[in-house]
This record gives sequence, structure tokens and C-alpha cells, in this order.
Amino acid sequence: MKTAGLHTYPKSPFYIKAQEIFTLSRGIASYVIEDITFRDPYNFEDPTLYLTGDIVQQSVALGPEILKAEQHLFQQDKHKHIASVERLSKLLYVNCKRLEKTHSNGKDFLPILRKELKKFRKLQHTWSLTL
Repeated sequence: MKTAGLHTYPKSPFYIKAQEIFTLSRGIASYVIEDITFRDPYNFEDPTLYLTGDIVQQSVALGPEILKAEQHLFQQDKHKHIASVERLSKLLYVNCKRLEKTHSNGKDFLPILRKELKKFRKLQHTWSLTL
């Protein structure tokens, strides 16, 4: 029995790494959000809450951009999505560094995410050359 909505595309190692980064960033963001909101008894809004949302949003956007770049036939369309992946990975790395300056216990996990992002960026270089 086949489901009409399921697509079974062969997943590249680069796409799988993007999914790992998404899972890791979502876990870290939820931990940091809980820690930040728990520490503020006066319900003041901490601006680092927006950074956690940015990290999750950017890591979510990586996967579809990778699939779009791999599926397009024309080189110009591929380069547009490759540039988008590069921009998202840079922003994700910068936001991780900014989030490490917070007063949360979750910031101890951010070097793990940055290490994975460094691996991702190395894979990104070879991936962009193969497309």
C-alpha cells in the first residue's frame, strides 16, 4: 500500500547532516528558552529568545533549499539555492556565537552545534562543487 504524499528521494549525506543540525538546534533552542523564561521572575522579555527562534528557523530552511538545489536542472537555478544554503549556514553560525553570550545553562551545548556547523560547511563546499 503506497501513500500518495510520500516521496522517496535518495537523501544525500549533506541533506542528512542538515537534518541533524535541525534536530540539534531545536533541542538546544527549547532548552535555552525554558532556562531563560524560568530565570526571569518579572516576565521581562529577553531578546535572546528571538535568537533561538532564528536558529530553529534557519536550520529548518536548510533542508528544502538543499533538495531544491539537487532537483533543478538548470545551473542558474542551482546556484540560487546554493547561495541560499550558504547564507543560511553563515547566519546560523553567527547566531550561535551570539547566543553563547547569554546567561543560560544551555549555552554549554552551543559549541557542539557550532562544531557540527563547521562539518556542515566543509560538506557544503564539496556538495556545491558536485552540483
